[in-house]
Amino acid sequence: MFRTTKTRSVKLSVTILMLIAGLFMIVPFLWMLSTSFQTPSEVFRQWLPSKLDWTSHKRIWTGNYNFLPYYLNSIKIAVIGTAGAVFLSAFAAYGFARTKFKGRNTLFIVYLSMMMIPPQVVFVPKFILFNWLHIYNTHWALILPAMFSIFGVFMLRQFFLSIPNEITESALLDGAGHFRIFFKLVLPLAKPALATFAIIDFSWQWNDYENALVFLQSPKLYTIPLGLQNFVLENNVDYNGMMAASSAAIIPMILIFLLGQKYIIQGVSSSAVKG
Repeated sequence: MFRTTKTRSVKLSVTILMLIAGLFMIVPFLWMLSTSFQTPSEVFRQWLPSKLDWTSHKRIWTGNYNFLPYYLNSIKIAVIGTAGAVFLSAFAAYGFARTKFKGRNTLFIVYLSMMMIPPQVVFVPKFILFNWLHIYNTHWALILPAMFSIFGVFMLRQFFLSIPNEITESALLDGAGHFRIFFKLVLPLAKPALATFAIIDFSWQWNDYENALVFLQSPKLYTIPLGLQNFVLENNVDYNGMMAASSAAIIPMILIFLLGQKYIIQGVSSSAVKG
């Protein structure tokens, strides 16, 4: 009885602490929404707007900043890049998990070690390569590299290893090839892992600032992170416009998370490291 009461007290304390931590985490988000509906004179004077002012929200879509092209550019890059990353990562992960060839594990370790290389180190080689391929200052300079994800290969490989070998072995005995097994058996079973990786990868590409800053020069090609720079003026910052634009920029992330949240826990737990 005493142990049960103590366990409940510990769980209640942990729940309260997590609730407090969660409230602290959403404070910046709430401040962003509040500021987007305030007038410039209210930004640093009060937390809540005296009334909902939609001026900043209207201005980012119809004013001089014209936020819509940045929005469309980010959607284009994130959607194409994520679709390519999910397919190519699944294809490579299947090869590492289900096909046997000499040096497979060694090659996988070498491939995985590439995650240790800081992305800033390869900016100059990528610049030279993109310039040679004539894709510098185009969206393909962001899309093509995004299609190759080391993390995606690792995550999906771990999930494929959790699929019983009997399923693929019986299909091989029935005469099915690896392509048919991959598309007909493995991919349908891997929906939770694929959805989880797609959500994570989409968020990375949607918020990518460094690559867009280095490989895009034309303002008409700018993505949302670069477009937000337009709200930083020479002598001051347009906080209301920046927060309104940030609020609009976060909407796709929220929608994608709400649509795919049921797959996240299942996909991450199923992709846990296996021997």
